[in-house]
Amino acid sequence: MTEETELQALRRRVARLEDIEAIRALKVLYGRYCDPTHNLDGMMALFTEDAVFDIGEEYGSYSGHDEIRAFLEGADDIMLWAIHYMIAPQIELAQDGQSAHGTWYLWQLGTMPSPDGEGREPVWIAGVYHDDLVKIDGQWRFSKVALRMQIMSPYTEGWVKTPWIGQ
Repeated sequence: MTEETELQALRRRVARLEDIEAIRALKVLYGRYCDPTHNLDGMMALFTEDAVFDIGEEYGSYSGHDEIRAFLEGADDIMLWAIHYMIAPQIELAQDGQSAHGTWYLWQLGTMPSPDGEGREPVWIAGVYHDDLVKIDGQWRFSKVALRMQIMSPYTEGWVKTPWIGQ
């Protein structure tokens, strides 16, 4: 391998690593904008115009900025307080460096209205995010965020006794 070829290969490797780190940073911003209350403008800037935000059967799927924003505007009524821990990221970058897929485990503490509507309920939430991303004008954006929650359990009862709040 010539010195020029080695330099080109090194540049490609560094660019891939920089893209992976930029995607990790994007997911960190997503969590920060969710916590403790939703920063709508910040959140919307993370999505492509035609993005899909899919929270599963429990909370629905939304397409495009208008639908996503409308859902998020009511999110403070669903989750009164939260802190998202995005852990164990796995990021697969396409060969052309213009798209990627990422998965993260979600471990979340939260406060929701109690099922009877008379108070607040501390909850544990866990699930897996499956995200598709695209690079637009040098910036990574989510084209799809899909969360598959596995538990949403009252803190006082735990996920063994009550894997899903309201059950």
